[in-house]
Amino acid sequence: MLTKKLVSLSCALALTMAAWAQQSFTGTWKTIDDGTKKAKSHVEIYKSGNKYYGKVAKLLADPPTKKCDKCSGDRHNQLIQGMVILENMEQDDEELQDGKILDPENGKWYTCKMWLKEGEPNTLVVRGYLFGFYRTQYWYRVK
Repeated sequence: MLTKKLVSLSCALALTMAAWAQQSFTGTWKTIDDGTKKAKSHVEIYKSGNKYYGKVAKLLADPPTKKCDKCSGDRHNQLIQGMVILENMEQDDEELQDGKILDPENGKWYTCKMWLKEGEPNTLVVRGYLFGFYRTQYWYRVK
C-alpha cells in the first residue's frame, strides 16, 4: 500500500516538474521574420545569476557568416550567429523585463519585455519598446 502511494506521489511530482519545465523561459526559441513570415533564427535563452540572456544559436534564413554591419561598438561587423542579443532580463512574476534586445537587422537596441502566451507555454511573446512605440513578435519553443 505504501509502495503504491510512493509511486503515485513520484509520478505526480514528475508530471509537475515536466509542466514547470515547459513554463520556463530558458531553452531554444525559433524566431519568425516580420516581413516574410518565415523562420529566421534560433535564439537560446539562458540564465546567468538572476538575469536572463539570449544568443543567436543558429541562423535559418541567412548564411552563418552573416555579420551585423549596422551594429555599433563591439558588435559592429561581428557574426550574428553566436551573438548575445538579449541582455539583463529580470523575472518579475510571469514575465521577463527591464532588459534590452538587439535587432541585428538595424543595429538598434530596444527595451524588452517577454512572457509566455496564456495557454500556450511553447509560445513566447517578445515585445521591444523604443520611445513609447513597440513591436511584438512571437517566438516558438524548439527545445
